[in-house]
Amino acid sequence: MKEIKDIISAYAVAVKQGKQTALATVVLVEGSAYRRAGARMLVTEDGHLTGAISGGCLEGDALRKARLAMAQQQPMLVTYDTTDDDDAKLGVGLGCNGIIHILIEPVHTKDANNPINLLQTISGKRQNGVLVTLFSLKDKKAQQPGTCLLLTEDGRVTGSLDNVDLKDTLVNDALDVHRTGQSTTKTYFGSVEYICFIEHIKPAISVIIVGAGNDALPLTQMANILGWDVTIVDGRTNYAKADRFPAAKQIICAKPEQALSQLSFDERSVMVLMTHNYNYEIALLRELLPLSIPYIGILGPKKKLERMLGELEDGGLKITEKQLEKVYGPVGLDIGSEGSEEIALSIIAEIKAVLSGREGYSLKYKPVSIHIDGTKVS
Repeated sequence: MKEIKDIISAYAVAVKQGKQTALATVVLVEGSAYRRAGARMLVTEDGHLTGAISGGCLEGDALRKARLAMAQQQPMLVTYDTTDDDDAKLGVGLGCNGIIHILIEPVHTKDANNPINLLQTISGKRQNGVLVTLFSLKDKKAQQPGTCLLLTEDGRVTGSLDNVDLKDTLVNDALDVHRTGQSTTKTYFGSVEYICFIEHIKPAISVIIVGAGNDALPLTQMANILGWDVTIVDGRTNYAKADRFPAAKQIICAKPEQALSQLSFDERSVMVLMTHNYNYEIALLRELLPLSIPYIGILGPKKKLERMLGELEDGGLKITEKQLEKVYGPVGLDIGSEGSEEIALSIIAEIKAVLSGREGYSLKYKPVSIHIDGTKVS
């Protein structure tokens, strides 16, 4: 989501300056590549790049192709075969041993359904969305409909697709992706054989940091770098201040019972308790355990967490195994952290691993491809 937000911001600047832009999207990858389908890069006519479609090897050539697409005002499908030695001769040697298909679309500012506007619709709400990108791989000279349809969580469908029959099919397939939460790639046969990348886009992670001490500063900064939405909660007015946490989207200064009423949660919301105030945290934990939150991290030794849970049970709270599964204390991955910055790194890594359903071990020991991400091809 951070890449999408950065692209939207860069597009707004380009429009204000009267510059033409094009959006390059990785729509299909065969084999191995640095970025997967859904990676994007905005290109301006004067060569400014926002986002990335590779590790840096494709960007130069893609810039040239994007300028051509802007000049012709037509979408263009470009293929880079990194298994071919000829690519190395062209200066595109990735060493990834894969085939990467990139759709480059000129962005028409007057088109309400241009790809940037569709992306902006998704990023403007804390909702899941499904974005449909249609292209012809067999006939690259055929019409490339491109980013043509958006399905939002509330069931609203927007976009521009003239073929009504195909639109109905795409909407149904987008609904399937919305239900499963897994992106997919499908092929549609007709007068033109089209391939469709149906992408499930999740909202940014929302990290609620309970505690506005100095050790919360690097955690806030790292989360902000990743494009996560940050909320700071603390009961101390001299700590929970905007000038201490300029990257925070929201700052709440309140007692535990008052703070919760000002918060909203979804499947991408996580909590990190690091107030160093036992009473504040146990009062908050009592209210958090019954809620559907995928991750509750608690700073401090395991003995502290065991004591908190014991006191809550003695106070009449029935704690289930399912509730305990989402509590992570001591918080963070075991990377030998020392100091607040390294602890913040271990917390960030653990949150990402948990929400991605990963174990957080070294990729050296992973028996399959690192990009087994649920994307299906049919």
